[in-house]
Amino acid sequence: MANEIQVLQGIDTLAYVRLLENASKENGQLIPYQTSLSFDPQRDADSTATKSGNVATSSSLKTDFEVEFVNNISKVSDDLYESLFKNKKVEAWIVYRKRKKAGKYFAWYLRGTVTEDSSDNDPDDNATRDVKFTVDGEPQRGWLTLPDEAEEELAYVFRGLGKIDGEVKNDGTDGQGAKWTSDSRGVGSESDTSSVANTINHS
Repeated sequence: MANEIQVLQGIDTLAYVRLLENASKENGQLIPYQTSLSFDPQRDADSTATKSGNVATSSSLKTDFEVEFVNNISKVSDDLYESLFKNKKVEAWIVYRKRKKAGKYFAWYLRGTVTEDSSDNDPDDNATRDVKFTVDGEPQRGWLTLPDEAEEELAYVFRGLGKIDGEVKNDGTDGQGAKWTSDSRGVGSESDTSSVANTINHS
């Protein structure tokens, strides 16, 4: 149904980060092994009682942004320390990979700095980090295209077990595979002798 309400899952909401100074040098980077993402825009409100009734007032917008992840050796995890220790600005994107329009993903775009980066290093568990950002101004909404390598980080594509010769296509046919389609349901048999069933080179 066109008007069916779709539920968004937390597992499909991901944070990407880049030092602002590197905007012309590299793509935004997915923070690896995220376990939690909190995005909390808020505006404090108050009211003053007058003889004519309450008069509402509100403060400027404040946004809390926080990401927890399993600590790892990666450029982006080191860049988060760089923002905190060197007071460098970062760009951040909150990408909803299950909300798409015309091939683009819905996302929030934010700028700010890392203001806290706490880590837990229990002996019987993975080391974790909890990074908090101070966000400048108002977060902006929009639609973005993920680079090819970012798409691959989100989901890998089926491939056959044959060796891959030439350029990787990531269309389901690599390794002499055949992508699953809606026509694949209920298809296949033990006695199948079609060319698709015999495409693997065993040499």
